Amino acid sequence: MGPATGATARTGLLVIGDVVTDVVASHDSPLAPGTDTAARIRILPGGAGANAACWAARYGCPDVRLLGRVGEDEARRHEQGLRDAGVRPFLIADPEAPTATVIALVDPTAERTFLTDSGAVRRMCPADWSPSLLDGVGHLHLSGYLLFSDTSRRLAVLALESAHARGVPVSVDPASAGFIAELGVDRMLTALEGVDVLIPNADEARLLTGLADPAEAAAALSRRVPLTVVTLGADGALVAESGTVTARIPPVPADAVDSTGAGDAFTGAFLAARLSGAAAATAAARGCRAGAQAVTVVGGRPPHALTARPLP
Repeated sequence: MGPATGATARTGLLVIGDVVTDVVASHDSPLAPGTDTAARIRILPGGAGANAACWAARYGCPDVRLLGRVGEDEARRHEQGLRDAGVRPFLIADPEAPTATVIALVDPTAERTFLTDSGAVRRMCPADWSPSLLDGVGHLHLSGYLLFSDTSRRLAVLALESAHARGVPVSVDPASAGFIAELGVDRMLTALEGVDVLIPNADEARLLTGLADPAEAAAALSRRVPLTVVTLGADGALVAESGTVTARIPPVPADAVDSTGAGDAFTGAFLAARLSGAAAATAAARGCRAGAQAVTVVGGRPPHALTARPLP
């Protein structure tokens, strides 16, 4: 996947996905059931789709757009947060459902556990879609959270079909091993038909293939999705193309405080690099760099100080 050239160049990235209010609780000691555990608690904007969009803007994509659905009472706040990060928001204000909320429990190793209320995300529907959102777009990215509801999955399929009709490649981040297991692996694989780029983490890749070795899982998935990039957290990433692992990307060292959003950062930076014409391995290395930055801050978005400075 590379950008178009000349007068018809399409450099935009359209992300369709979740906009979330994150409640991040970092605790230094094990959770104590039935009583108190001391924690540092922050309320932050988040969501896999929104985070990826913000990191794509941070990593130089000149035109990043986000289609999402939020609670009516929080629409303006989330729109402003996205604009501040360099993303053009196309948010539907839902008069009935609240904005999705995630409680992220972050342990002393920086590992996170999510409690998720999908709220308005699950109410995204085909009526929210307009093919005009693809004008000037060179790549469409779908958050996997869209695939876990019948209504939002129909939107994802419609958007994918519209993108392919225009020759625009489509990527998916499978999003959640827990929700994949709940939906069913076969149904998830069916939902991924026609996707050009898949960006799972190791747990998601193992679940989707039944293979314990992430490299074998990556290769197997790339027989279904031509370009599959498996993120390995602190171990880097794997690039697989048409059934073969073609690159092993080393990790970027980081002092981790919160792994929330590290995969989203990888995705955003990876897609920004691909849109600029980078090879898959180069883009994955850029993704690892972004993931390493993401784990050094609390929450899933790039801090404004980073957002304001373009990379060399």
